[in-house]
Amino acid sequence: MPTNRQTAPVTAEMLIRKPAKDVFNAFIDPEQTRNFWFTKGSGMLEKGEVIIWEWEMYGIAVKVSVQEIIAEKLIVIEWGEPATTVEFNFEQTGDQATYVTIANFGFMATGEQLIKVVNDNTGGFTTVLDGLKAYMEHGINLNLIADKFPKDVTAHK
Repeated sequence: MPTNRQTAPVTAEMLIRKPAKDVFNAFIDPEQTRNFWFTKGSGMLEKGEVIIWEWEMYGIAVKVSVQEIIAEKLIVIEWGEPATTVEFNFEQTGDQATYVTIANFGFMATGEQLIKVVNDNTGGFTTVLDGLKAYMEHGINLNLIADKFPKDVTAHK
């Protein structure tokens, strides 16, 4: 079946020195996730649910359709327009560490637009994982997402 969807996923990966249960829960529970990613979530991630994630500082909200949840191992969502799939994989490595891989795929863009989407998503998910690491390991909210595009800086595109 011919398709113009990108086949190779955009990925970001990071070791988080906390058990998989804790790291997994940080993505499931919006009260935790807001410390390293979005500012507001309409509910916990549960299979079959559609929730809203908001980045209030940018006036952006996105519907998130939860496709799959395997406790402490996998979260699969669809989001965006047109929708893409994001997989969050959690691999326990020892008693106190989890290797997190975020893979985003299904982009409809081609050519230069696809390059921009790949760059934006790679950078975005890397920033999320950097913030997660600071929050989970050190209890620090670095405000990385809010500071990515501060209002008084106009050079970003």
